[in-house]
Amino acid sequence: MSTSTSTADILGSPVPVLSYSPVVLPVPGRPVDLEVRVTAPETGTDLPVILLSHGQGPSNNLSSLNGYAPLVNFWAAHGFVVIQPTHLTSRTLAHLVADAPGAPFFWRSRSEDMPHILDRLDVIDKAVPLLAGRIDHTKVAVAGHSFGGFTSSLLLGARVTDPDTGEEVSLMEPRIKAGVLLASPGRGEVLNGPMGSALPVFGTIDFSTMTTPTLVVVGDEDDSRHFTDMGPDWHADPYTLGPSPKSLLTLFGAGHALGGIPGYDVAETTDENPDRVAAVARLTAAYLRTELYPGDSAWQTARDEMTAGPNPLGQVESK
Repeated sequence: MSTSTSTADILGSPVPVLSYSPVVLPVPGRPVDLEVRVTAPETGTDLPVILLSHGQGPSNNLSSLNGYAPLVNFWAAHGFVVIQPTHLTSRTLAHLVADAPGAPFFWRSRSEDMPHILDRLDVIDKAVPLLAGRIDHTKVAVAGHSFGGFTSSLLLGARVTDPDTGEEVSLMEPRIKAGVLLASPGRGEVLNGPMGSALPVFGTIDFSTMTTPTLVVVGDEDDSRHFTDMGPDWHADPYTLGPSPKSLLTLFGAGHALGGIPGYDVAETTDENPDRVAAVARLTAAYLRTELYPGDSAWQTARDEMTAGPNPLGQVESK
């Protein structure tokens, strides 16, 4: 069965998408307004929402509302409204927020952006042409890549200790019903690379409270030595150390960009592989479909499809 045929069977045929940006959301106390991109299918009603948290990386615009088009376009074409904030860590804002409290990593602000968005879904609904009345506010998921995975982990229930105050911080968002962590950071006690000291909050993360259903996606060649010498298994920690229900998708031969999810043909992708990117898009959409609509078989079907044949792209385990 071809990929296009099987995807249509699982998720329905893709439809044209509309993309609108920026939608500007003033937030009291934030040094600049919160700007988001909204990408949605041209047709359909009662549409579920994916909040997408960007990572960092060397490119100027991928760490903003302009990144991750390979995932965003697929998700929207298959029935999701994707909302992408530009977090304060974005390179596009560096000249404006360099001296703001929380700089340069704004770990708490990144997670706080998402509840601000959910509080303003009605505003977004009315601001985006052709979207009014089509969003299902009760079906919300979060996804994040790399630093965005850390951001998403907190929204899904993981806790950290504020390194400045010693306070335990919970930023869990109960309106979020499921999550996808893409090449996300792992446990803190193994940090021994230069970025560990730059981001001490990473060293305090506790996945034992991350109770929201989550798919953790890792590459078996994603060796993040700037954080730890633990190897690729470090990125599986949100699955290994988090409580059920959780699933782990391990992609064979994949590095930190998981084949190129940050953008089309971007320079920092060291493992460029369009088939891998297509698999990530398809499997994550199927997972979220099943989590948001219990009884939907998309996730099981997509898992079976990926592992069939002599050269599977990866493997899945669940608990």
